[in-house]
This record gives sequence, C-alpha cells and structure tokens, in this order.
Amino acid sequence: MSRIGKSPISIPSGVEVKIDGNTVHVKGPKGEASETLAPCITAEQNDGELVFHRASEAPDHKAKHGLSRALVMNMVTGVSEGYKKVLEVIGVGFRADVKGQVLTLSVGHSHPIVFELPKEIKASAETAKGKAPVVTLESHDKQLLGQVAAKIRSFRKPEPYKGKGIRFQGEHIRRKAGKAAGK
Repeated sequence: MSRIGKSPISIPSGVEVKIDGNTVHVKGPKGEASETLAPCITAEQNDGELVFHRASEAPDHKAKHGLSRALVMNMVTGVSEGYKKVLEVIGVGFRADVKGQVLTLSVGHSHPIVFELPKEIKASAETAKGKAPVVTLESHDKQLLGQVAAKIRSFRKPEPYKGKGIRFQGEHIRRKAGKAAGK
C-alpha cells in the first residue's frame, strides 16, 4: 500500500495544473514543467487538489504510484517556491566566478574549469574576505538542480585529510588522521 501515492497534492494559488491524457503540465511563477505518468497511473484534479490512482495492486504499480505522486509534488513545489543548492569551495586559492550561464572554477588544477550551466538554472557566486567562496544554484527543476550540483562537486570532491574541495553547504566530511596517527 503506497501511503505517499494516496495523499493528495494541494495546489497553491498562482499554480496552474493541466492534465492531458497521461501527461501532467504544471505552470507557476517560477517556471513550467511537465511529467508523463506511467500507463498504470491516472491523475485527476478535484477542487484545488490533485489525486493519483493506480490500475491494480501489483508491486510495480504500487511503486509507480508513489513515484508519480512525488515527481508531480516536486514540480508543484518547484514552480511555486523553487529549489536552491549551496556549494562551498574550500581550499587555499580556490575561486569561483559566474558570468551569465558560465561558471568558472579554479580548484587546484593546472587550468580553470569552465562549466556552462543549463538555462533553467540561475547561479551566483559570492566571495567574502576570509571565507570560502560560495556558489548558489536556483531552479524550479529539482532533478536537474541536483544533477548539476553533483557534477560541479565532482570537479574536486572533498578529500578526507584537509577537507579541501567542493562540498554542499552543511555536508559533513569524515576526516582522517595523517601519518602521525600511526606512531
């Protein structure tokens, strides 16, 4: 029994939901998104709420029931409030700069890394004296935002000895002792 799939999605004001066959289109102040549901899942809109139904009690249908509801809920939240990821660039001489849709990172390689961001993502980089540079990514698409943030983090993953690298804000890096611990 999918408890997530059974709970209805309340549609906030300013968000417009349109169901076209098996495709759900969501439009709001932050953007618009659409998701094609599995053939075994149907969606219906009743007075400000969106409810999902499945064709049978098969385990596959139960799984897709909760998945479909969660994906549409993420779309509704994204177009109304938006999503945000914050990355910290930690290391001596490490820098981050954003110009338009191009992120330039200097993270200890022999060359700067130039990464072009998708048009759905808005980025900003802040550098304060005495603090690590911070890159803020915002978007209405939760999946794309997470994928881009993970890609940026992969350019220089945090290492366990000094903690240098690109990490998510609030991420805990498990530290290791150096050579001196062995004696």
